[in-house]
Amino acid sequence: MSATEQGAPVVEARDIGKNYGSVIALRGVSASVRAGTVTCVLGDNGAGKSTLIKILSGVHQHDAGDLHIDGQPVRLTSPRDALDRGIATVYQDLALVPLMAVWRNFFLGAEPTRGWGPFRRFDVDFARRTTRAELAAMGIDIRDPDQPIGQLSGGERQSVAIARAVYFGARVLILDEPTSALGVKQAGVVLRYIAQARDRGLAVVFITHNPHHAYPIGDRFLILKRGRSLGDFDKSELTSDELTRLMAGGAELDQLSQELGVMRPVK
Repeated sequence: MSATEQGAPVVEARDIGKNYGSVIALRGVSASVRAGTVTCVLGDNGAGKSTLIKILSGVHQHDAGDLHIDGQPVRLTSPRDALDRGIATVYQDLALVPLMAVWRNFFLGAEPTRGWGPFRRFDVDFARRTTRAELAAMGIDIRDPDQPIGQLSGGERQSVAIARAVYFGARVLILDEPTSALGVKQAGVVLRYIAQARDRGLAVVFITHNPHHAYPIGDRFLILKRGRSLGDFDKSELTSDELTRLMAGGAELDQLSQELGVMRPVK
């Protein structure tokens, strides 16, 4: 099923703009994020990807345009506001504590308790059991949830962060460059877990500068350049090569190819 055949957008940005003083970070950017789809936001450094996700996650407010959630116009005032509406963001640093166990990180900041009043305490058994079950439900096989999370690979840590967001009720999952610091194998691990989240009905926003990671998993592709949109495409509308050329800039690639050809020494 293509993205255009899905239901109404969970989140919709219409002509969103954002300025930082005299600097125009975004201008006239529109996108629709639907349940059960992966929307890839691509662009080079300075394209406006970070600004867009900060608006969608409630860190910053837009200066122009409209933001709709479930068809209703909203103005997110904080990350807590976004989270209360089901929008969870997993940043590159993951907000994990390396020396803590996997299950402690899974419930970090939202620890389950049992007992009452002065006898209330952390429900360790529930935390361990739930962490193992939720990771297994996402197809994540963690050998020992008691081990420090810092001992996991980069892809495994990303997968734990994704599973945690799903467990705590995310309807929209925003992933900020989750594969940027990973090798080929670990990037593949993360992409499979993104597919798991999509198949569970989440609307996933995948921010990346790598079209080779985006195309296999993406259903829609929003391409940004210097704060402006170059288009919002369904997967059926472009090939992997076309996506790469749009993101990198076809004219720039052609010019670079010509320059490198001229510079090649004659044997």
